[in-house]
Amino acid sequence: MEKRVLGKTGQQLSIVGFGGIIVMNTEPAEASRLVAQAIERGVNYFDVAPSYGNAQACLGPALEPYRKDVFLACKTAKRTKDEAWAELQESFRLLRTDHFDLYQHHGVTTLEEVDTIFGPGGAMEAFLEAQKQGMVRFLGFSAHSEEAALAMMDRFDFASVLFPFSWTSWHQGHFGPRVLARAQEKGMGALALKALGKRPWREGEEKQWPKCWYRPVETFEEAKMALRFTLSRPITAAVSPSHAEFLWWACDIADEFKPLTPEEEQQVARYTEGISPIFPHQE
Repeated sequence: MEKRVLGKTGQQLSIVGFGGIIVMNTEPAEASRLVAQAIERGVNYFDVAPSYGNAQACLGPALEPYRKDVFLACKTAKRTKDEAWAELQESFRLLRTDHFDLYQHHGVTTLEEVDTIFGPGGAMEAFLEAQKQGMVRFLGFSAHSEEAALAMMDRFDFASVLFPFSWTSWHQGHFGPRVLARAQEKGMGALALKALGKRPWREGEEKQWPKCWYRPVETFEEAKMALRFTLSRPITAAVSPSHAEFLWWACDIADEFKPLTPEEEQQVARYTEGISPIFPHQE
């Protein structure tokens, strides 16, 4: 699988990342099989978080045989120093590792959260201490609002941003271009969430993908269009959604990846017309 450099880190990541929620609620043998198959397909970038149910406990033993050969990213949604530090130690225990390659503030959404993170006793103090002690190599964040993402980038020179760089939200919500442009200006690594996301679930709609809080792509052709859209931008990697079927689709697409042509870019934009974006435009 193609690999791309993550910003200024020098680290080469597979263009498809393994979303840890894939192994949530799986038996140990199944988790091990999924991880081994992903490694075999060329995936070396794994991302997980405490908020993904028991995903850390499932991923830790499955990933342990390969730990030295992969780039492991984890997150915390805790915003104070003491809480973030405690959650970091628990993540180490569950994931059977003594360090993370990337540690991220998870799902930053409001400017109040940004102020707490960087304020006295905020989570940033724990991040910097962990980096100083060699527990984490690189620092980053994920965000679900452009306003919060831009504010985070203004406050610190993070190695990466994990953000919904997704076809329908980009075209129909104008959501993502400003964040990606700022990341490029700063030389940050850009990582994509929701690349295979399509739209919000409709009220009363049967959710055949229970671990997805949004409606993912519905066909392989849609997946190909969506992932090629994301990876045609200056983005290092896209993290797969929360069911293994989408990971294997993504790996198949990555194996034959070619950037969208200008004509295909226009086709994708037209295809998204009338689709409600997962993330609408935010002023």
